[in-house]
Amino acid sequence: MNICLIGDGLISLTLAKTLINNKIKVFMYYKNNKKTPSNNRTIGITSNNLDFFQKEIIKIKKDLFWEINQIEIYSEQNKKEKILNFEEPKKILFSIVKNNDLYNLLNRSLEKSNNLKKIIIKDKSFYKKIIKNKKYDLIINCDGTNEISKRYFYRKILKNYESTAHVTTINHNKAQNKKAIQIFTKHGPIAFLPISETQTSIVFSIKNRCIKKNLKLSQEEFEKLIFANNKQYEINSINKFETFILESKTLRNYYNKNILAFGDMLHQIHPLSGQGFNMTLRDIQVFLTLLRDRESLGLPIDYSICKQFENKTKHLNFIFSLGNDFIYEFFNYDNFFQKPFSKKVFNYLNNNRLFNKLAIKYADKGLMI
Repeated sequence: MNICLIGDGLISLTLAKTLINNKIKVFMYYKNNKKTPSNNRTIGITSNNLDFFQKEIIKIKKDLFWEINQIEIYSEQNKKEKILNFEEPKKILFSIVKNNDLYNLLNRSLEKSNNLKKIIIKDKSFYKKIIKNKKYDLIINCDGTNEISKRYFYRKILKNYESTAHVTTINHNKAQNKKAIQIFTKHGPIAFLPISETQTSIVFSIKNRCIKKNLKLSQEEFEKLIFANNKQYEINSINKFETFILESKTLRNYYNKNILAFGDMLHQIHPLSGQGFNMTLRDIQVFLTLLRDRESLGLPIDYSICKQFENKTKHLNFIFSLGNDFIYEFFNYDNFFQKPFSKKVFNYLNNNRLFNKLAIKYADKGLMI
Protein backbone atom coordinates (compact mmCIF):
# COMPACT_ATOMS: atom_id res chain seq x y z
CA MET A 1 0.00 0.00 0.00
CA ASN A 2 1.25 3.48 -0.92
CA ILE A 3 0.04 6.67 0.73
CA CYS A 4 1.07 10.16 -0.33
CA LEU A 5 1.38 12.80 2.42
CA ILE A 6 1.61 16.50 1.56
CA GLY A 7 3.40 18.68 4.11
CA ASP A 8 6.21 18.09 6.59
CA GLY A 9 4.87 19.80 9.69
CA LEU A 10 4.36 18.15 13.08
CA ILE A 11 0.98 16.66 12.14
CA SER A 12 2.29 15.24 8.87
CA LEU A 13 5.32 13.68 10.62
CA THR A 14 3.07 12.18 13.32
CA LEU A 15 0.77 10.65 10.72
CA ALA A 16 3.72 9.41 8.63
CA LYS A 17 5.25 7.64 11.63
CA THR A 18 1.90 6.02 12.45
CA LEU A 19 1.49 4.71 8.90
CA ILE A 20 5.06 3.44 8.63
CA ASN A 21 4.69 1.60 11.95
CA ASN A 22 1.85 -0.27 10.23
CA LYS A 23 4.04 -1.25 7.25
CA ILE A 24 2.62 1.32 4.84
CA LYS A 25 4.87 2.98 2.27
CA VAL A 26 4.73 6.78 2.62
CA PHE A 27 5.70 9.36 -0.01
CA MET A 28 6.02 12.78 1.64
CA TYR A 29 5.91 15.87 -0.56
CA TYR A 30 7.06 19.10 1.07
CA LYS A 31 8.13 22.66 0.30
CA ASN A 32 11.79 23.37 0.88
CA ASN A 33 11.33 26.51 2.97
CA LYS A 34 13.22 25.71 6.13
CA LYS A 35 12.12 27.51 9.28
CA THR A 36 13.91 27.59 12.60
CA PRO A 37 11.83 25.56 15.10
CA SER A 38 10.27 27.66 17.84
CA ASN A 39 11.60 27.23 21.38
CA ASN A 40 8.50 28.87 22.87
CA ARG A 41 5.68 26.85 21.33
CA THR A 42 4.45 23.91 23.39
CA ILE A 43 1.80 21.23 23.06
CA GLY A 44 -0.43 19.83 25.78
CA ILE A 45 -1.15 16.13 25.25
CA THR A 46 -3.89 14.48 27.30
CA SER A 47 -3.16 11.26 29.20
CA ASN A 48 -5.23 9.12 26.84
CA ASN A 49 -3.56 10.59 23.77
CA LEU A 50 -0.10 10.30 25.31
CA ASP A 51 -0.70 6.59 25.93
CA PHE A 52 -1.69 6.21 22.28
CA PHE A 53 1.35 8.21 21.15
CA GLN A 54 3.74 6.09 23.23
CA LYS A 55 2.29 2.75 22.09
CA GLU A 56 1.38 3.39 18.45
CA ILE A 57 3.57 6.25 17.22
CA ILE A 58 6.86 6.73 19.06
CA LYS A 59 8.17 6.50 22.61
CA ILE A 60 8.73 9.93 24.13
CA LYS A 61 11.41 9.86 26.81
CA LYS A 62 10.46 11.10 30.26
CA ASP A 63 12.81 14.07 30.11
CA LEU A 64 11.00 15.49 27.04
CA PHE A 65 7.58 16.02 28.65
CA TRP A 66 6.33 17.56 31.89
CA GLU A 67 3.31 16.15 33.70
CA ILE A 68 0.44 18.33 34.94
CA ASN A 69 -1.84 17.04 37.70
CA GLN A 70 -4.01 20.10 38.34
CA ILE A 71 -5.76 22.86 36.37
CA GLU A 72 -7.02 26.05 38.00
CA ILE A 73 -9.20 28.66 36.28
CA TYR A 74 -9.61 32.27 37.44
CA SER A 75 -11.42 35.35 36.19
CA GLU A 76 -10.31 38.96 35.82
CA GLN A 77 -12.54 40.09 38.71
CA ASN A 78 -11.02 37.73 41.25
CA LYS A 79 -7.56 36.31 40.62
CA LYS A 80 -7.28 34.96 44.17
CA GLU A 81 -10.41 32.79 44.22
CA LYS A 82 -10.45 30.04 41.58
CA ILE A 83 -13.75 29.54 39.83
CA LEU A 84 -12.89 26.04 38.61
CA ASN A 85 -10.42 23.43 39.75
CA PHE A 86 -9.73 20.14 37.99
CA GLU A 87 -7.80 17.56 39.96
CA GLU A 88 -7.95 13.84 40.64
CA PRO A 89 -5.75 12.07 43.20
CA LYS A 90 -2.72 10.40 41.60
CA LYS A 91 -3.96 11.21 38.06
CA ILE A 92 -1.96 13.05 35.39
CA LEU A 93 -4.36 15.32 33.47
CA PHE A 94 -2.04 16.12 30.58
CA SER A 95 1.62 16.55 29.70
CA ILE A 96 3.48 19.47 28.11
CA VAL A 97 6.08 18.90 25.42
CA LYS A 98 7.97 21.47 23.33
CA ASN A 99 7.00 21.54 19.65
CA ASN A 100 10.56 21.41 18.39
CA ASP A 101 11.48 18.51 20.71
CA LEU A 102 8.61 16.41 19.39
CA TYR A 103 9.28 17.45 15.78
CA ASN A 104 12.97 16.53 16.01
CA LEU A 105 12.18 13.20 17.69
CA LEU A 106 9.81 12.20 14.88
CA ASN A 107 12.06 13.53 12.15
CA ARG A 108 15.10 11.58 13.37
CA SER A 109 13.09 8.38 13.54
CA LEU A 110 11.61 8.84 10.05
CA GLU A 111 15.03 9.49 8.53
CA LYS A 112 16.00 5.91 9.46
CA SER A 113 12.96 4.36 7.78
CA ASN A 114 13.12 2.63 4.40
CA ASN A 115 9.37 3.07 4.00
CA LEU A 116 9.54 6.86 3.71
CA LYS A 117 10.50 8.76 0.60
CA LYS A 118 10.67 12.56 0.83
CA ILE A 119 10.17 14.63 -2.31
CA ILE A 120 10.63 18.40 -2.59
CA ILE A 121 7.81 20.32 -4.26
CA LYS A 122 9.65 22.55 -6.71
CA ASP A 123 6.68 24.28 -8.38
CA LYS A 124 2.88 24.26 -8.67
CA SER A 125 2.93 21.64 -11.43
CA PHE A 126 3.90 19.01 -8.84
CA TYR A 127 0.36 19.00 -7.42
CA LYS A 128 -1.16 17.91 -10.75
CA LYS A 129 1.42 15.13 -10.98
CA ILE A 130 0.54 13.96 -7.46
CA ILE A 131 -3.19 13.77 -8.23
CA LYS A 132 -2.62 11.89 -11.50
CA ASN A 133 -0.13 9.42 -10.00
CA LYS A 134 -1.88 6.03 -10.04
CA LYS A 135 0.49 4.39 -7.56
CA TYR A 136 -0.99 6.30 -4.58
CA ASP A 137 -3.91 4.50 -2.94
CA LEU A 138 -4.59 7.63 -0.89
CA ILE A 139 -3.44 11.24 -0.88
CA ILE A 140 -3.53 12.93 2.54
CA ASN A 141 -3.15 16.69 2.44
CA CYS A 142 -1.85 18.31 5.65
CA ASP A 143 -1.03 21.68 4.05
CA GLY A 144 -3.91 24.15 3.95
CA THR A 145 -2.09 26.68 1.74
CA ASN A 146 -1.27 24.67 -1.38
CA GLU A 147 -2.99 24.38 -4.78
CA ILE A 148 -4.92 21.24 -3.80
CA SER A 149 -6.41 22.97 -0.76
CA LYS A 150 -7.40 26.01 -2.80
CA ARG A 151 -9.04 23.86 -5.46
CA TYR A 152 -10.80 21.16 -3.43
CA PHE A 153 -10.99 22.30 0.20
CA TYR A 154 -12.05 25.95 0.15
CA ARG A 155 -15.51 25.54 1.68
CA LYS A 156 -15.07 26.36 5.39
CA ILE A 157 -16.84 27.78 8.40
CA LEU A 158 -14.58 30.62 9.51
CA LYS A 159 -14.47 32.79 12.62
CA ASN A 160 -12.02 35.59 13.28
CA TYR A 161 -11.50 36.10 17.02
CA GLU A 162 -9.94 39.52 16.32
CA SER A 163 -7.19 38.50 18.71
CA THR A 164 -3.51 37.69 18.48
CA ALA A 165 -1.85 34.89 20.45
CA HIS A 166 1.41 35.95 22.10
CA VAL A 167 3.60 33.00 23.05
CA THR A 168 6.72 33.02 25.20
CA THR A 169 8.55 31.22 28.01
CA ILE A 170 9.28 32.62 31.43
CA ASN A 171 12.36 31.54 33.40
CA HIS A 172 11.79 31.56 37.14
CA ASN A 173 13.02 30.28 40.48
CA LYS A 174 12.63 26.58 41.16
CA ALA A 175 9.07 25.48 41.91
CA GLN A 176 7.15 22.19 42.07
CA ASN A 177 5.26 23.48 39.01
CA LYS A 178 2.70 20.75 38.37
CA LYS A 179 -0.29 23.09 38.10
CA ALA A 180 -1.56 24.78 34.91
CA ILE A 181 -3.39 28.08 35.37
CA GLN A 182 -5.82 29.87 33.05
CA ILE A 183 -6.99 33.42 33.76
CA PHE A 184 -9.75 35.05 31.74
CA THR A 185 -8.78 38.72 31.68
CA LYS A 186 -10.28 41.80 30.01
CA HIS A 187 -7.45 41.56 27.46
CA GLY A 188 -8.17 37.89 26.73
CA PRO A 189 -7.29 34.50 28.28
CA ILE A 190 -3.74 33.91 29.54
CA ALA A 191 -2.45 30.40 30.23
CA PHE A 192 0.54 29.44 32.41
CA LEU A 193 1.72 26.01 31.23
CA PRO A 194 4.59 24.46 33.21
CA ILE A 195 7.48 22.97 31.22
CA SER A 196 9.87 22.19 34.09
CA GLU A 197 10.69 23.27 37.63
CA THR A 198 12.24 26.49 36.31
CA GLN A 199 10.36 27.19 33.06
CA THR A 200 6.73 27.91 32.19
CA SER A 201 5.18 28.50 28.78
CA ILE A 202 2.84 31.48 28.39
CA VAL A 203 0.03 31.70 25.84
CA PHE A 204 -1.74 35.07 26.05
CA SER A 205 -4.57 35.59 23.54
CA ILE A 206 -4.83 39.39 23.48
CA LYS A 207 -7.75 41.15 21.80
CA ASN A 208 -6.58 43.41 19.00
CA ARG A 209 -8.62 46.34 20.32
CA CYS A 210 -6.58 46.23 23.53
CA ILE A 211 -3.34 46.81 21.65
CA LYS A 212 -2.27 50.27 20.55
CA LYS A 213 0.32 51.30 17.96
CA ASN A 214 -1.28 49.64 14.93
CA LEU A 215 -1.87 46.29 16.63
CA LYS A 216 1.76 45.85 17.63
CA LEU A 217 2.78 45.12 21.19
CA SER A 218 6.32 45.78 22.39
CA GLN A 219 8.26 43.25 24.45
CA GLU A 220 8.20 45.66 27.40
CA GLU A 221 4.41 46.12 27.22
CA PHE A 222 3.90 42.37 26.96
CA GLU A 223 6.10 41.69 29.97
CA LYS A 224 4.09 44.20 32.03
CA LEU A 225 0.91 42.25 31.22
CA ILE A 226 2.55 38.99 32.31
CA PHE A 227 3.75 40.48 35.62
CA ALA A 228 0.26 41.93 36.21
CA ASN A 229 -1.30 38.46 35.92
CA ASN A 230 1.48 36.44 37.55
CA LYS A 231 0.90 35.54 41.19
CA GLN A 232 2.86 32.31 41.58
CA TYR A 233 6.35 32.67 40.05
CA GLU A 234 9.48 34.61 40.93
CA ILE A 235 10.40 35.52 37.35
CA ASN A 236 14.05 35.95 36.40
CA SER A 237 13.67 36.56 32.66
CA ILE A 238 11.15 36.38 29.81
CA ASN A 239 11.98 35.11 26.32
CA LYS A 240 11.16 37.17 23.25
CA PHE A 241 7.53 36.51 22.33
CA GLU A 242 6.12 35.15 19.07
CA THR A 243 2.67 35.83 17.64
CA PHE A 244 0.02 34.23 15.45
CA ILE A 245 -3.46 35.37 14.41
CA LEU A 246 -6.36 33.59 16.12
CA GLU A 247 -9.23 32.19 14.10
CA SER A 248 -11.28 29.02 13.98
CA LYS A 249 -11.85 26.95 10.86
CA THR A 250 -14.11 23.99 10.22
CA LEU A 251 -13.86 22.28 6.85
CA ARG A 252 -17.19 21.43 5.22
CA ASN A 253 -15.91 18.51 3.14
CA TYR A 254 -13.19 16.20 4.47
CA TYR A 255 -12.30 14.58 1.16
CA ASN A 256 -12.48 14.72 -2.63
CA LYS A 257 -12.25 11.33 -4.35
CA ASN A 258 -9.07 9.76 -2.91
CA ILE A 259 -7.72 13.03 -1.45
CA LEU A 260 -8.27 13.40 2.31
CA ALA A 261 -7.71 16.66 4.19
CA PHE A 262 -6.14 16.30 7.63
CA GLY A 263 -5.03 18.10 10.78
CA ASP A 264 -5.61 21.84 11.15
CA MET A 265 -7.28 21.84 7.74
CA LEU A 266 -10.21 19.96 9.26
CA HIS A 267 -10.50 21.85 12.53
CA GLN A 268 -8.58 24.81 13.86
CA ILE A 269 -9.75 26.07 17.25
CA HIS A 270 -8.90 28.73 19.83
CA PRO A 271 -5.89 27.59 21.91
CA LEU A 272 -7.48 28.35 25.30
CA SER A 273 -8.16 24.66 26.02
CA GLY A 274 -5.00 23.31 24.39
CA GLN A 275 -7.02 20.77 22.40
CA GLY A 276 -5.99 21.41 18.77
CA PHE A 277 -3.31 18.72 18.50
CA ASN A 278 -5.36 16.39 20.71
CA MET A 279 -8.24 16.52 18.23
CA THR A 280 -5.83 15.47 15.48
CA LEU A 281 -4.46 12.59 17.58
CA ARG A 282 -8.04 11.36 18.07
CA ASP A 283 -8.53 11.57 14.29
CA ILE A 284 -5.38 9.48 13.80
CA GLN A 285 -6.74 6.86 16.22
CA VAL A 286 -9.95 6.62 14.18
CA PHE A 287 -8.08 6.48 10.87
CA LEU A 288 -5.73 3.78 12.16
CA THR A 289 -8.69 1.67 13.34
CA LEU A 290 -10.29 1.95 9.88
CA LEU A 291 -7.04 0.87 8.21
CA ARG A 292 -6.69 -2.16 10.48
CA ASP A 293 -10.33 -3.16 10.07
CA ARG A 294 -9.98 -3.14 6.29
CA GLU A 295 -6.75 -5.09 6.45
CA SER A 296 -8.32 -7.76 8.69
CA LEU A 297 -11.23 -8.12 6.25
CA GLY A 298 -8.97 -8.18 3.21
CA LEU A 299 -10.54 -5.00 1.80
CA PRO A 300 -8.53 -2.55 -0.34
CA ILE A 301 -7.56 0.92 0.87
CA ASP A 302 -9.28 3.31 -1.53
CA TYR A 303 -11.34 6.50 -1.57
CA SER A 304 -14.18 4.85 0.38
CA ILE A 305 -12.08 5.00 3.56
CA CYS A 306 -12.21 8.80 3.28
CA LYS A 307 -16.00 8.70 3.49
CA GLN A 308 -15.85 6.34 6.46
CA PHE A 309 -13.41 8.64 8.24
CA GLU A 310 -15.61 11.68 7.64
CA ASN A 311 -18.73 9.87 8.88
CA LYS A 312 -17.01 8.82 12.10
CA THR A 313 -15.27 12.10 12.99
CA LYS A 314 -16.90 15.12 11.37
CA HIS A 315 -19.88 15.52 13.71
CA LEU A 316 -17.76 14.89 16.83
CA ASN A 317 -15.11 17.40 15.75
CA PHE A 318 -17.77 19.99 14.97
CA ILE A 319 -19.49 19.62 18.36
CA PHE A 320 -16.15 19.68 20.19
CA SER A 321 -15.13 22.85 18.31
CA LEU A 322 -18.44 24.50 19.20
CA GLY A 323 -17.91 23.62 22.86
CA ASN A 324 -14.45 25.18 22.84
CA ASP A 325 -15.83 28.32 21.21
CA PHE A 326 -18.69 28.52 23.72
CA ILE A 327 -16.21 28.53 26.63
CA TYR A 328 -14.30 31.42 25.04
CA GLU A 329 -17.43 33.46 24.31
CA PHE A 330 -18.91 32.78 27.75
CA PHE A 331 -15.93 34.22 29.61
CA ASN A 332 -15.51 36.97 27.04
CA TYR A 333 -19.10 38.08 27.69
CA ASP A 334 -18.82 37.51 31.45
CA ASN A 335 -15.86 39.90 31.76
CA PHE A 336 -18.04 42.83 30.74
CA PHE A 337 -19.85 42.74 34.09
CA GLN A 338 -18.58 44.11 37.39
CA LYS A 339 -20.39 41.28 39.16
CA PRO A 340 -20.20 38.38 36.71
CA PHE A 341 -22.94 35.77 36.77
CA SER A 342 -20.42 32.96 36.28
CA LYS A 343 -19.32 32.94 39.92
CA LYS A 344 -22.46 31.30 41.34
CA VAL A 345 -22.68 28.85 38.46
CA PHE A 346 -19.08 27.67 38.78
CA ASN A 347 -19.19 27.60 42.58
CA TYR A 348 -21.91 25.00 42.20
CA LEU A 349 -20.15 23.07 39.42
CA ASN A 350 -16.80 23.16 41.19
CA ASN A 351 -18.30 21.30 44.15
CA ASN A 352 -20.07 18.77 41.95
CA ARG A 353 -17.95 15.60 41.75
CA LEU A 354 -19.87 14.20 38.78
CA PHE A 355 -19.28 17.37 36.74
CA ASN A 356 -15.61 17.35 37.67
CA LYS A 357 -15.15 13.74 36.54
CA LEU A 358 -17.06 14.27 33.29
CA ALA A 359 -15.13 17.45 32.51
CA ILE A 360 -11.80 15.66 33.03
CA LYS A 361 -12.96 12.75 30.82
CA TYR A 362 -14.17 15.18 28.14
CA ALA A 363 -10.83 17.02 28.10
CA ASP A 364 -8.91 13.73 28.04
CA LYS A 365 -10.85 11.76 25.42
CA GLY A 366 -13.02 14.36 23.71
CA LEU A 367 -16.47 13.08 22.76
CA MET A 368 -15.14 9.57 22.22
CA ILE A 369 -15.83 8.54 25.81
